[in-house]
Amino acid sequence: MATRITLICHGSTIATRKTAFPLDEPLEAVAASAAAALGERLPRPANGQALTSPALRCRQTAELLELSAAVDTGLADWDLGAWAGQTLTELSAEAPADVQAWITDPAAKPHGGEALTSLIERVGRWLDAADDRRPRVLAVTHPAVIRSAIVHTLQAPADSFWRIDVSPLGVVEVRGRPGRWSLHT
Repeated sequence: MATRITLICHGSTIATRKTAFPLDEPLEAVAASAAAALGERLPRPANGQALTSPALRCRQTAELLELSAAVDTGLADWDLGAWAGQTLTELSAEAPADVQAWITDPAAKPHGGEALTSLIERVGRWLDAADDRRPRVLAVTHPAVIRSAIVHTLQAPADSFWRIDVSPLGVVEVRGRPGRWSLHT
């Protein structure tokens, strides 16, 4: 049976505005009205299921979208270890070789967290577990998770991750079944 998974990026946070690697911060006030407007347009199928990352910003977004979402740890954000809370500008000044390695080598993890290849594999496993879910899923998660889902769906190389932009409250849909996903916009 085919599954439709709608991936919804959480609303904006202070980290979004500062272009920093996020901590577990709340949404900015401006995200509330934008999320409410998006919530009015989201389909709510009777046979659907709502899921959210454990992060506060995702749980708040799900609430603003009026989704009764269950927490799913498979939707957790990219673990960037020691870099959480810092900006790329700060890190580039402090450890330019580490940043360069992180951007150019998908297996690198100079931050001590999760490598890009590990993130893409984790998200791919989450997608491919779709047979364990209802036919229609709304999932509130993070830009990195959505980008990884796109890479997995397209069976693209890991470095294509860096060419995908996901905005706050951006929506992407994948349809299909494990191993045979297609991207819908």
